[in-house]
Amino acid sequence: MTISRSASHLPPPNAAFGHGLRGLWSLDPAIRFLNHGSYGATPRHVQAAQSRWRDAMEQEPVRFMVDDLPDALRAAGAQLAGFVGASPARLAFVENATAGVNAVLRSIRWQAGDRIVLANHAYPAVKHTVRFFAERHGLVVVEAQVPWPLKGPDAVADAFAQALEGGARIAIIDHIFSPLAVVTPLEAIVSLCRERGVPVLVDGAHAPGMLPLALDALGDTGVDWYVGNCHKWLCAPKGCGFIVATPDGQRDLHPAVISNYFGEGFEREFSWTGTGDPSARLAVTAALEFIEALDVARYDGALRDQARAAAERLQEAWGVAPGAPPEMFAGMVTLPLPVDESASEESVARWRRKLLAEHHIEVPVVAIEGRHWVRISAQVYNELSDYEVLARVFR
Repeated sequence: MTISRSASHLPPPNAAFGHGLRGLWSLDPAIRFLNHGSYGATPRHVQAAQSRWRDAMEQEPVRFMVDDLPDALRAAGAQLAGFVGASPARLAFVENATAGVNAVLRSIRWQAGDRIVLANHAYPAVKHTVRFFAERHGLVVVEAQVPWPLKGPDAVADAFAQALEGGARIAIIDHIFSPLAVVTPLEAIVSLCRERGVPVLVDGAHAPGMLPLALDALGDTGVDWYVGNCHKWLCAPKGCGFIVATPDGQRDLHPAVISNYFGEGFEREFSWTGTGDPSARLAVTAALEFIEALDVARYDGALRDQARAAAERLQEAWGVAPGAPPEMFAGMVTLPLPVDESASEESVARWRRKLLAEHHIEVPVVAIEGRHWVRISAQVYNELSDYEVLARVFR
């Protein structure tokens, strides 16, 4: 089937980045939005594409689901696979990175005493999933004690080296730590796992769109499974994520939700996990079109440069240092918040609400090692003046 396209909300060629692009999103103009990293923000161009897919679905639901959807999903998956450097046969859609992690961990035939290695700063949903399986199967969870603040990438690799000393049934590695915002030395850690014969699952929730990816090449170096989100830096609708699995990784791999095609192979099983709204996955092609209109290399570089410049402004204003060397950050940076208060779940929520209500700034405040930290995101609709407003709040 053919879905008509509209280019009315695509950025013009060589568009200047900054507030002039805000109209391409539906963001509240009264809010300085410095938290693209949590849930992303879907451009109007992509929203329109998703709406057209929904309209097509509701015009004839049976024909759409039975006749049209399989080919449309394969086409969207192939385009996404090309963007992330994966063979189409290795990529399947999932709702989000968490669903991909659950699919991998649910598919492993666990034995009591099996060890799972992951970092102490792993994403909470991943840590909870690991705890769920550990409690039910008698597994041993070993957390690599990544220090914070970080002196450099070697500290991350060293922490995993120590955690892997007793071997593991699987190691879970964050490509970009969500609360810390740092890019991990992935290749070094994967090499450690490969030397010990440990299968590797990479949580790449933040990486697509922020970092250039070559996932087939990563698979060749020892990454069995890679999960990622498209709703963050690729600007796809919420509910669009993917899993890339090597041929070995696909053996006995099943989606977290078992449905009609159980036992019929990786592509078939993951293509249908029950009736749902596939429009977010189908609209990923519009998201890729939007990012490519910005120029992918220019987009990636702008995120990194803007995040670094913004962090420097905040450091100067607050007299603080970021949690890691500048080269370990990409489109986000985490810095200490200059407040004299012990951090707790309640206090970080209070500070976030205060910044939003009183200063119209949306930015995440997190508690790490009993201290308040703020994680700023960069996006092409931001300008340095947005971060300067944040800087003045605590000056």
